[in-house]
Amino acid sequence: MKEAPLARNAAHGPLVPSVTVWSIVVVWALYGVGCASSPEKADDVALEAMNGVAGQYVRLALQAGTHDEDFVDAYYGPPEWKAQAAATKLSLKDLEREAARLLVRLAAVPLGRREMTLLRGEYLRKQIGAVRARLSLLLGKKLPFDEESRAFYDAVAPRFDGAHFDAALARLEELLPGNGDLSSRYEEFRNRLVVPPERLDTVFRAAIAECRRRTLARLSLPGGESFVVEYVTGKPWSAYNWYQGGARSLIQVNVDRPLSIDRIIDLACHEGYPGHHVYNALLEQRLVRDRGWMEFSIYPLFSPQSLIAEGTANLGIEVAFPGSERKDFERRVLFPLAGLDPSLVDLHHEVESARRELAHAENGIARQYLDGEIDSGEAVALLRKWSLLTQDLAERRVRFFDRYRSYVINYTVGQDLVRAFLQKRSGATPTDEKRWQEFESLLASPRLPSGLR
Repeated sequence: MKEAPLARNAAHGPLVPSVTVWSIVVVWALYGVGCASSPEKADDVALEAMNGVAGQYVRLALQAGTHDEDFVDAYYGPPEWKAQAAATKLSLKDLEREAARLLVRLAAVPLGRREMTLLRGEYLRKQIGAVRARLSLLLGKKLPFDEESRAFYDAVAPRFDGAHFDAALARLEELLPGNGDLSSRYEEFRNRLVVPPERLDTVFRAAIAECRRRTLARLSLPGGESFVVEYVTGKPWSAYNWYQGGARSLIQVNVDRPLSIDRIIDLACHEGYPGHHVYNALLEQRLVRDRGWMEFSIYPLFSPQSLIAEGTANLGIEVAFPGSERKDFERRVLFPLAGLDPSLVDLHHEVESARRELAHAENGIARQYLDGEIDSGEAVALLRKWSLLTQDLAERRVRFFDRYRSYVINYTVGQDLVRAFLQKRSGATPTDEKRWQEFESLLASPRLPSGLR
């Protein structure tokens, strides 16, 4: 569904509607609510008014993307909107002012009473606010780590001191005895689980097939959905889903370093099923195609949408493989395909269970580093101690902090919020069917991180 073009403004090009046109829309919307004969009529008026704001938001985000190559993660709206953004390319200052104006316009829109309408209005407000915050950063205004993450992702990572992680480190010391520091022993163990490069594609595709089978047994995906897998090098991330629109994705896997078996299902679920590929396909189908909500035709990376995307992608691993099912599948299928010893499966899962308890350490290290409390060398040392990374991986992670900044919280905080939300919605002892039902509902909704609490 395509929104009607906005009026052209001589000073600002196609991004900004004329004051007269917008005034008419707002007056009409307010008049419509005042004269509405029913709550349903008021909701219809709110939706019509929000459609105009949504189109402006998409144009704003596309314009921001002309200044920041990382900003637009995916776009599958009208091609002419993207062409207009590239042709006009407003200044960062003009775009920041437009974001502020758009927030004022949105505040004038009556939201009605329906839950989805209310969620949509709040979603647009936070997404536009995140675009504005990113534009401010590009203009040179840097916020403290926690303020930035709240502005970008609608969440703040909890703070922990070293004592919080002592139990996990002690458990790993028991599981991985030997000489040398713990990070070295952990790496030595993981090296025993490396998938030989010549077997990687076979193992990865087997994992994807199983993740897809389990997802399709519970969710209805758009017809013709698919993705292509590429193996790449020289990237700051381990894998990336580039959503193409039309329920198609390109998934790139970074093979700068050998992949251990524990990453195979993680990446297959996280990037594919029921992770990023499914999330984007459902948003496109349910919200853009079925409802005509054009704000979901664009995915700005530095926005609250990313925390939901990363949180559902991480928790999707547990949803797809509850209980011991992942361990059983690895022992029966993946370890033999990789030519690895299946007797290591139990120890591998014990080690990784303890290792996951250290996940939040990275957020604290990133916070200290980006707030200027420690330098890059100190950040690397702390990552080696608390996250058990090798020297090379720790240095790569600091480069990730430099480029993506507070984005790092999305993986851990996102997963925690999504898990708590699903537990609350599914009950104390949910069936697999109920958990999948709530998971699907979250994937295809405009909920924000703050709305999961």
